[in-house]
Amino acid sequence: HELCRGLYWSPRTIVEFTNNDILLAKVRGAFPWHIPPDTGDFFLILKSEIDIQMKDQTISLNAGEVFVVSRCAPHRPVAKIEAHLLLIEPTGTQNIGDKATATARCQI
Repeated sequence: HELCRGLYWSPRTIVEFTNNDILLAKVRGAFPWHIPPDTGDFFLILKSEIDIQMKDQTISLNAGEVFVVSRCAPHRPVAKIEAHLLLIEPTGTQNIGDKATATARCQI
């Protein structure tokens, strides 16, 4: 999809597996603060590093590390430099949980 080419924070679904989407994302900068209302957020860092800012702490992650944000936990991922992530979300989940403000999500 043309809208998704080269955009940061535009996850691309690479495969569906047991009612979940496996997504790849290229990220840089700060994603908006959000609260996953129905599910947690799964992050596997493939390249570079990111910080997950939580209400009371910041989790720093490097390539090869995994972090799961609990359901209903306010957070925002921040990538000081370009990073690549693998995400797992239930099929059909919108980024930030709101279709009106969701970032583009693309199929590969």
